Formats: sequence, structure tokens, C-alpha cells
Amino acid sequence: MSDNQSWNSSGSEEDLEPVEPGHPVGISEFSGVLSKWTNYIHGWQDRWVVLKNNTLSYYKSQDETEYGCRGSLCLSKAVITPHEFDECRLDISVNDSVWYLRAQDPEHRHQWIDSIELHRADSGYGSESSLRRHGSMLSLTSATSGYSATSTSSFKKGHSLREKLAEMETFRDILCRQVDTLQKYFDGCSDDVSKDELQRDKIVEDDEDDFPNTRTDGEFLHNNNNNGSKEKLFQALNPKGINGIDFKGEAITFKATTAGILATLSHCIDLMVKREDSWQKRLDKEMEKRRRIEDSYKSALNDLKKKSHFGGPDYEEGPNSLINEDEFFDAVEAALDRQDKIEEQSQTEKTRIHRSSSVPSGDVHPKAGPHRFSDKPHSQPSSPALIVSAPHDVHRFSAEVEEMVQSHMTYSLQDVGGDANWQLVVEEGEMKVYRREVEENGIVLDPLKATHSVKGVTGREVCHYFWDTAYRNDWETTIENFNVVETLSESAAIVYQTHKRVWPASQRDVLYLSAMRKILANNENDPDTWLVCNFSVDHDEAQPTNRCVRAKINIGMICQTLVSPPEGDKEISRDNLLCKITYVANVNPGGWAPASVLRAVAKREYPKFLKRFTSYVQDKTASKPILF
Repeated sequence: MSDNQSWNSSGSEEDLEPVEPGHPVGISEFSGVLSKWTNYIHGWQDRWVVLKNNTLSYYKSQDETEYGCRGSLCLSKAVITPHEFDECRLDISVNDSVWYLRAQDPEHRHQWIDSIELHRADSGYGSESSLRRHGSMLSLTSATSGYSATSTSSFKKGHSLREKLAEMETFRDILCRQVDTLQKYFDGCSDDVSKDELQRDKIVEDDEDDFPNTRTDGEFLHNNNNNGSKEKLFQALNPKGINGIDFKGEAITFKATTAGILATLSHCIDLMVKREDSWQKRLDKEMEKRRRIEDSYKSALNDLKKKSHFGGPDYEEGPNSLINEDEFFDAVEAALDRQDKIEEQSQTEKTRIHRSSSVPSGDVHPKAGPHRFSDKPHSQPSSPALIVSAPHDVHRFSAEVEEMVQSHMTYSLQDVGGDANWQLVVEEGEMKVYRREVEENGIVLDPLKATHSVKGVTGREVCHYFWDTAYRNDWETTIENFNVVETLSESAAIVYQTHKRVWPASQRDVLYLSAMRKILANNENDPDTWLVCNFSVDHDEAQPTNRCVRAKINIGMICQTLVSPPEGDKEISRDNLLCKITYVANVNPGGWAPASVLRAVAKREYPKFLKRFTSYVQDKTASKPILF
């Protein structure tokens, strides 16, 4: 029976497809885009994956296939595991190498798994029948070797038993020889008896021919050859003539041999019975030792897997994460410490380079504009506070922007006392950070509010550097990359940005509209006020992906400029400026990060962000004209 016939006989008829003669059996190439887990820093990355000739290979993109793959796996011994909870994910492992892959949706994952299984079956691996055949061979070999090993080890239990078994071998040889001898004797007897019967019949016939005649007087006439015939008959029936075998002696020896065998068997049974308790105790000890070794092996294997795959997707943020909350917190703290150290070194280098370079001649700021203490003060309107919106600043999100700005001006500047339930969590000099604990469906939505006072800068300058994306990478250290999706006007744009991943938390991205506004004052004594609001929106060119968790934000930064009058006729300098900053953030991080971790990170990162940003603005504007 051929291999194909053997496979068909054990397989299901539904799985079989007719193959036309002359056409080779083969599976076509299958390829597509899958997200591959790279490491805990970059997380999931899209890769071009090709399934061909029972080999799975991946490339950075489809355009780079001609330059060679970045990695490949032979599927002959691969284990494909669909993830228990993630319907889009499948893990492929070969020995210690594991690929974590994610499809676009569960249907694509199912297609990939089916294609891989078809390739494995086509190559002779992975089918149920082949596994059954391999298993049978292994079982037979294992059984044979196990029997031999067990038997050999049993024979080595003791010298007495081994000696008795050697005696049994000797008795067996003797008994076999005796059986052969007796068999020959019996065969000879059978042949001779047959010959004797024939000879006896012949003699009887001869005797009948020579039977004595009766005389008239009643006397018999005897044949003289009778005595010779009888002697021949008795001679033929004499058993001693058969091959010269001593039947009696052989029978006695056979009886003695069987008696020896029985005695030796009885002795062996006695020895085995005596050693049974000892063997059982040894077996129990060995089984207990084996159990302990297996437990230690499993524990070591789990530790090894945890260490070798530490940083894999099973340990990242999620409802089924293998990492507990304390380990999650420690990992985030360690990752943030490393990032702080790297950023500190980077900022030191940037500062050194910046100080060594000359100040550029061109500047985004115009010369010092008019202010209430200049020769020509502002002409202040007497109407209530309004939002300055030029006609060219009108766009399709104008209504949402105006509503968000009014909301911030109404609620963000309110006092933190009263029934607002703001809790002071950080106080460092002029900076204070407040928090209100809010959770919804297990997700932390704590609003944060920070107040800060910065000398030497104006509110417009602070808002300008906060809003303008040209300076974003200079002070923002948590962003991996960003781009302006759409420019709505001179002071409004839609921005998409991804934040650096802090393992084991998932990577976050955010799509928001950023707008900058000047708030007109009611009278001369009201400070100049500028506002930047950032709030989440949707856009067709920046749809959510499986790679990142989409966060939702509503952030407002309100900056008020306070100017102290200069002495005498001196012009206003930066020493006379003080910017009062009110920063409010409402963030829905999404995902499954523990509440304790989110609150700890917010408490740690927001003060650092404000200090870093305000210091940047002070350094950036120190040698530049004042911008009101």
C-alpha cells in the first residue's frame, strides 16, 4: 500500500479531494499583512508575511521582498496556537522561538490558520493519520525498550536470584537434550513395532503352511523349523535392539531434571516474594522522587518561559495579562525612570548645543507690541468677554471649538474649593496639582487641574509654544511621532500623535483638534488672556488601529499675563512679566491599565511636564522681544 493509500484509509472522506493523474499535489503561496510583536518598546508592527513551501517568512514591507526576509520558520514542527482571548491573534512556536502575530480581524486569522494547516498537511506533517502512525511506531519502540530495560534491571536485583536463573538456563538445556533423546527413542520404537508386526504376520503365515499333518493313528507331524521361527520373533521384539538407548536411565534422568526445575522455580518464587516488599518500597521512593523532579521541572520551565518571553504580548496591559498589579506598577516605574534618564541626557546635550550656537536672526515673534503700560495702550472694549475669531478662522469645527473655549473659560477658572472635591496631590513652589477621582466602567477618568506662575513670559508666548507643532518635539518627551492631519485655519489644526510605549502598558495614540484663541478682557484691569484647547475628534485619514489604544482627551491651557509697572520711564522688561497658567486635563486612557498605576503616573508626570515646558518657554524667550 502506498503512502497516499495509507493516508486515505485512515483519514476522513470529507477531507479528501480527487487528484488528477499527471498533476503534482501542492499548495499555492499565501501572503498578506500581519501585525508582528517586535519587542516591548515598539510593540506591534505591520509586516508582510509569506507562506510558501511549508515555510513562513516575514518582510518589513511588500516592497522589500526582493532583498530577503527578516526571519522565517519551518512549519514542520511548528505549533500554531490561536489565542484564548484575542480573536485576532495567533502564536507560532518552534522550540524556543515564538512569533506573536495579529490579523486584521478574526476571519483573516482563520484564513491564515487554515492555510498553514494545509501547507503542513501537504508536506506530510500535521495530519492526524501521520501523527497516529508516528505515535504507533514510537509506542512500539518505547514498549519494547521499556520491557527490555525493566527485565534487565529486574534480573540485577540480587546475586541469589541471578544464580537461580542461571541454574534454570542449565536445566533448560539438559531438559531439551533429554526430550530430543526420548523423542528419538519413541520414534525408533514406533518404527520397530511396525516392522515387527509385519514380520510376525509373515512368520504366522509360514507357520500355517508348515502346520503338522494328522496321521491315521492320530499323531502329529511337527515341522523342524518351528524353533527357529520363534527365536526370530522374540529377537525382533527385543527393545534393547533399538539404537542402544537405555530408556529406564533416560526416564530417571528426565524425572530428576524436572524435579530440579520445579525446586529452582520454587526457590525463585520464594526469593521474589521476599524481595517484593523491598521492591515496592523502592518503587514508592522512586515515584515520589520522580514526582518531585517533575514538579521542579515544571516550575523551572515556567520560570524559563516567563524570563525568555518576558515582554511578550501575554504580559502587556489587558484583562487577561499574566502580570499582576504590583508587577505592572514596578515595570512602569522602572520604564519611566529609564526614559527620564535618557531624556535628561538628551536635554543636557541639546542645551549645550543651543548655548554654543548663535541666536538666529529671524524670529517668529514680531517686535514688542503694544501693551497697557506702553505709550499707546490697548483700546479695550467695554462689552463682555468675547472670543476673537477672524472671518478666515471659520471652518467646519468652528462651533465645537467655540463651545469648548466657552466651557473652559466658565469652569476651568473656578476655584478648587467648595463642592468641587478637588484634592491637592502635588505642591512644588508656585505649582499646585489637584485631582478628582472618577471611574467609569473600571476606567480611571480622573480630571486633573494644575496652577502655576511663571516669570518673564507672557500668556501669548506660553500658548504659542504649546500650540505650535513646530516646537512640539523640543519640550514634549512622551511623543513618539506626530503629524498634522488637516490644517483648518491659521490657529486651528487636527493633529495625530502616538506616545512612547511604557511597557507593560499598551501604546496610546490620540487624534485631536488643537485651537488657540485670545480672550478679550472686560476692562483695563483684566489681564491679557490666551487659551489653547485640545479635544478629541474623528477623521477619516486617522482611523483607530490594532497597534495602539486610542485615548480621548479634553485639555485646556489658559494663560493670563500680569504686568507690574516699571520704575520711572523705563520700558517694560521681562522682569515685569508674570504668567499665571491654569491647566485642565480630562483624559480617557482606554485599555485596561490598573487604576493605581494610572493615578501614580499622572501624579508623577504632570508636574514634570509643566516644569519642563515652562522652563523651555523661559529659555526660548529670554533673549527675544516680548510678544503680547
